[in-house]
Amino acid sequence: MPPLLFYLFALITLGFGFLVVTGRNPVTCALALAASFVGLAALFLSLDAYFIGVIQILVYAGAVMVLFLFIIMLLDIKTEEGKKLNFPAIVSGILLAVLLTLQIVTVCGSTEIAGKSSKDASLALADSAGKLGRASQLPTITNDLKAGELPDAKLIGFTLFDQYGFHLQVIGLLLLVGTIGVVVLSKRERSAP
Repeated sequence: MPPLLFYLFALITLGFGFLVVTGRNPVTCALALAASFVGLAALFLSLDAYFIGVIQILVYAGAVMVLFLFIIMLLDIKTEEGKKLNFPAIVSGILLAVLLTLQIVTVCGSTEIAGKSSKDASLALADSAGKLGRASQLPTITNDLKAGELPDAKLIGFTLFDQYGFHLQVIGLLLLVGTIGVVVLSKRERSAP
């Protein structure tokens, strides 16, 4: 990807992300979040992570539209627009973002993998004994490893559903409970005088 396109997509992602945080209208914030996800998907595609880029559009941008339909439309937008800015909260948020950035830079700079490029880093599918564990039982992954390439869809799917299957189900349940809770709370507010 040419550097000009990288900077353009990075600017789109960061600009719309800033608009999400500073926007006064929830509808504008939701649409800015969807545009920010599109810019992020373009950055993933530039890294040859096609699976993650497409999932970014399908899942996250689609989820924002569901959020727009089911949650934001249940809010009373006029009461949200009348709120004033809370400057201590803004200053605290900026301070927290700076501290988080410093922590990320410190941790990433001190790890062993920080000096390696993506071509030098291994996939780390092997366990401590040097065996592939369950990955060696899957013929497609074994063949891809012997050929020296492993598509990201297979790697993500194997890792997600083999190692983190329970965690994925718990997150899905939490999202379902949260959505039901929002609908119940919004119905209760509308029925109150």
